[in-house]
Amino acid sequence: MVVDDEEALVRLITYNLNKEGFTTAYAYDGNSAWDLIQKEKPDLIILDLMLPGKDGLEICRDMRYENINIPIIMLTAKDDEIDKVVGLEMGADDYVTKPFSVRELTARVKAVLRRKSDFAAETEAESEIHIGQFTIKPEKYEIFLNDQLLDLTLKEYELLEILLRNKGRVLKRDYLLQVLWDYAESANTRVLDVHISKIRDKIEEDSKNPRYIKTIRGLGYKFEEGIDA
Repeated sequence: MVVDDEEALVRLITYNLNKEGFTTAYAYDGNSAWDLIQKEKPDLIILDLMLPGKDGLEICRDMRYENINIPIIMLTAKDDEIDKVVGLEMGADDYVTKPFSVRELTARVKAVLRRKSDFAAETEAESEIHIGQFTIKPEKYEIFLNDQLLDLTLKEYELLEILLRNKGRVLKRDYLLQVLWDYAESANTRVLDVHISKIRDKIEEDSKNPRYIKTIRGLGYKFEEGIDA
């Protein structure tokens, strides 16, 4: 699904996605988009930040509030870091800044959908995984901490799950960016830091002094058991 108030851009994006074999739906304003999201339940949404009616951030926020965990690639005409960070904090999985290459956007779409498909295939046979105080239910995309369900976006779930499965190992930034976002370079490391921060807010008693997700300076992150000294 493509949502943007520039009709020519929507036609360009949908034309290229259709050429790649995707079925597309589209909307030119936020209110129509919100109705269409609930009706069509798309596999992925390309969502402009600035829209008439509901803007992109409102749509992200409302989707996550209602536990609609459809992957979102956010489009923004602003090259301001704060807009990207806010979009990620509201639940977007990735972002592309205008002007952009349609080929790059199509590649991002394919990568997100491929990861989603591969992830579902890998976890299909696993019903429940216990790691310390955490329980993963892959079929439902759910993680529990001390039997309490965590309110995670899809990308937060994927990131926490890979950290949990690699307990005690340092996972480098470049590796996490490549696996979860298909970023080949660490220039986009901010997207990772924002998601780590959001997860810490949800699992740590004190997110400034985390027990579970440790920052390994110059390398990346490591999940630890979180046992008090």
